[in-house]
Amino acid sequence: MELLPTVWFVAIAVLWTGYLFLEGFDLGVGMLMKLFARNNTERRVLLNTVGPVWDGNEVWLLTAAGATFAAFPLWYAALFSALYLPLLIVLVALIFRAVAFEYRGKVDNARWRTVWDWAIAVGSFTASFGIGAALALTTTGLPLDSNGDRQGGAFAWFSGYAVLGGLAVAAFALVHALAFLALKTDGDVRHRARRWFVRLAPVALLPLLAWAVAVQLLSGKPWTWLLVILAVVAAAVAWVLARKGAEGKAFGALGAFLVCATGSIFGAAFPVVIPSTLDPAFNLTVSNASSSAYTLGLMSIVAAVGLPLVIAYQAWTYWVFRRRVSAAHIPAAHGFLPAIAAKVLVGNNESSGGTAANHARHNASE
Repeated sequence: MELLPTVWFVAIAVLWTGYLFLEGFDLGVGMLMKLFARNNTERRVLLNTVGPVWDGNEVWLLTAAGATFAAFPLWYAALFSALYLPLLIVLVALIFRAVAFEYRGKVDNARWRTVWDWAIAVGSFTASFGIGAALALTTTGLPLDSNGDRQGGAFAWFSGYAVLGGLAVAAFALVHALAFLALKTDGDVRHRARRWFVRLAPVALLPLLAWAVAVQLLSGKPWTWLLVILAVVAAAVAWVLARKGAEGKAFGALGAFLVCATGSIFGAAFPVVIPSTLDPAFNLTVSNASSSAYTLGLMSIVAAVGLPLVIAYQAWTYWVFRRRVSAAHIPAAHGFLPAIAAKVLVGNNESSGGTAANHARHNASE
């Protein structure tokens, strides 16, 4: 097995794990806008916990997809063409979600806010489910022929594994968000988030574990089975720590659960990047799907310089916005007047004032 393709397979697995960890909790927070928050103030608390970081977290998705495109173009081509329809839906969901974050607070109106709250919640669920389905299919198989093309209709990709992967990521994002809110908020939101986490975690983490076990049954290795066991231990530790109120440690243990679970999945799939459900001879592997050694070498140099800078910057961002958020920090809601409208209004007022002054001068002269 060549070194550089293996290194970049590991790098892409790390990027996807980083994305699921960072974007996982803010996708979950988006879903909790309608499932958890009781009023507008609590929804604004939830938004303020992820407000400074959610768009930075999405960079990991772009980086993972971009690295796949550059390092394994055949993997990228087969995956994105086979899953064109569901990935398009994911893209639309992410767009609606991003727009909703920006537009929600522009008008102080309950109906306006409700529309954008649903856009955030539905967009977050759709994105998490779609990404989970895509990752599950890249580790369990797609109907690819010898040319790497999908066989069948637009829904040939749909399978039980796709549903399992979608549920796994969506459910993990939900409990990950609860652990994050218990760590990042204060007051009633904090305590309810911890209680919800303790209640839901034993059930919500099962789909991700089931996905990991399914991949082990297909192509597991002894060390990847060990990672599955460690994932179960980490989940149990996170639950115990959350019950004790050790929110930071519980959040860290949940992160360890994710790392072990995704490590077992990608490790078991290696060296295959997409199995073919038609014939194992059509499998795409790190060898036959990778770019040239020159391309991978150049990418390694760029990544060695750029990745530490990105991680350092993002770590600094989280450090700056590390303090807890509570309802006491949320100012009263108010309307927003766009700059161009404000300029027009000022101009009209000045015009009205000038006219009034002229009338006054005219009356005085009479």
